[in-house]
Amino acid sequence: MIGRLQGTLLESSYTNCMIDVHGVGYDVQIPLSTFDKLPRTGEETALWIFTQVREDAITLYGFAEKDEKKLFENLLDVSGIGGKLALAILSGMPLGSLCSAIINGDVKLLSKISGVGKRTAERLVVDLHDRIPKLGLSFAGTSPANEVAKDDPRSDAVNDALMALAQLGFKSEQAREKVNEIAAALTPEECSSENLLRLAIQQLAGSR
Repeated sequence: MIGRLQGTLLESSYTNCMIDVHGVGYDVQIPLSTFDKLPRTGEETALWIFTQVREDAITLYGFAEKDEKKLFENLLDVSGIGGKLALAILSGMPLGSLCSAIINGDVKLLSKISGVGKRTAERLVVDLHDRIPKLGLSFAGTSPANEVAKDDPRSDAVNDALMALAQLGFKSEQAREKVNEIAAALTPEECSSENLLRLAIQQLAGSR
């Protein structure tokens, strides 16, 4: 089994990358959290690998950090979640927010992730809400200093905007900080998901 790859980054997208290791190109499926951390094409990179072997295919899933891989493996333990959906879940929101949503039993928020319905969200909570705190993940419980609180009337709009930005390929932590910064400066009436998304895109695109 391949557990780690180190080589030259040949190409990358939001969902996969190719790494040249001594002349062999490995196609690796990745979450947005890992895409955020990839270097420029032509530079050296290293990923922790989860190898999935099936009768018809061998799929490599890559992660910039061991903790991302650990969370991915725990998602696979949940009934009904395969590799593709596990990556979608990791890409659906910042990893710290994902862990918090599972620990706090926020089924409504988890259900907003593409491909995750209410039943899958409920299984995530039941199977993982006690397990995640014991994993010692570096990003579990992390949040920006100005993050809008869960009981704040603006929180739903913030979460919707973050999910939309993730789907558009904006770097998750940068987007998270920017959206919370914008939301903190707006009144609840001004803080619609559409308004947050529009303002965040304007400011994030200008910083790229």
